[in-house]
Amino acid sequence: MTRIELARKGIVNTEMERVALAEGISPQNLASDIANGVTVITRNILHEISPLGIGRGLRTKINANIGTSKDKVSYEEEMEKLRVLVEYGADAVMDLSTGGAIRELRKTLIERSPVAVGTVPIYEAVVKTAERHGHIAKMSADELFDVIEGHAREGVDFVTVHCGVTRKAIERLKGEGRILDVVSRGGAFLLEWMIYNDRENPLYEQYDRLLEIARRYDLTLSLGDGFRPGCLADATDRSQIEELVTLGELRDLALEAGIQAIIEGPGHVPLNQVELNIKMQKEICKGAPFYVLGPLVTDIGMGYDHISAAIGGAIAGAAGADFLCYVTPAEHIRLPDIDDVREGVIASRLAAHAADIAKGIPGAIEKDSKMARYRKNLDWEGQISLSFNPEKVRKSRGAVPTTTDACSMCGEFCAIKTVERALQKKES
Repeated sequence: MTRIELARKGIVNTEMERVALAEGISPQNLASDIANGVTVITRNILHEISPLGIGRGLRTKINANIGTSKDKVSYEEEMEKLRVLVEYGADAVMDLSTGGAIRELRKTLIERSPVAVGTVPIYEAVVKTAERHGHIAKMSADELFDVIEGHAREGVDFVTVHCGVTRKAIERLKGEGRILDVVSRGGAFLLEWMIYNDRENPLYEQYDRLLEIARRYDLTLSLGDGFRPGCLADATDRSQIEELVTLGELRDLALEAGIQAIIEGPGHVPLNQVELNIKMQKEICKGAPFYVLGPLVTDIGMGYDHISAAIGGAIAGAAGADFLCYVTPAEHIRLPDIDDVREGVIASRLAAHAADIAKGIPGAIEKDSKMARYRKNLDWEGQISLSFNPEKVRKSRGAVPTTTDACSMCGEFCAIKTVERALQKKES
């Protein structure tokens, strides 16, 4: 039985108990939410990792993307990125490789990763097709589904599948007048395949086949947003909503079949539309876990898009988003390096933590209260221990030495020490 089927029977298994303990919630409530499709546990039955809970009432999780490209293939660097993203607190990793020995890298990643692993199988399917036949239009539905099952069989915990890219949605797009049309790589691959072959998306047309694969491995489906907006001008338009409605319907079919599913969301969204997008998704998709890329709240943050995404991610998380996909400083520029991965994870963790405080997630505000007490006592080791990057904070503090126990910005004029001294004088 799948997790949903177990939960429907009121059975709380070891995975549910572990997630409930980690989140500080009731195992019975967790099981009920899994049964209703508002929470998922992403772990392939073949992947020995700690189960990851994503959904209602749980801590906001973050994912970090890594992977090769045709322009750079370094397996050692990708494994170092894995080490860094785990060290700095990512809850999941996605392999988006399109260059080199893709399968070998993925298998190594699954073996070494202590966190949930996700993939976008169509990337590998398209690369293989291009190598064999010269053009992605020659990919068969069987070849695509064979790749998806291969990922599941190797132990991948969740897969992004762009099932909502339909012929109807493409017709909607043609009349939309978007600036950036489709920026989702997986969505673009499928759109090209569909137009060249004048056929429906096999992931939509043969959705039952996808559900069968997911069922065999209790694989979580991440229903991808092929029409997510790639700029603010395209946000919350009819193409995006058309796809969202379809994803909501597909999620219902997955839930009925006992398959876990999450919904992917935008993208580039103006600040004043972020909450609207989350509330709309939750309504249309009946509370299904929501996985957002950012969202980025400005288009002109090149080099600092991790900050744009953290701003949008905090608002999205506070409004109910459950899973944030990190964005690095290299977004829109190049393949991220190790430093980019570190900065992206930290920025996303800040957003997720801010969202958890707003949501009232158990234990979130306590960390901030503890930090405040450390600052009151000028306890530097305590403050450093609670920071997202202790090494950076310690190095920064030592860069400008001070003869006082305050920081070198204030020194003897430290506000905390000044007020403490004045209050002590008043009491005496």
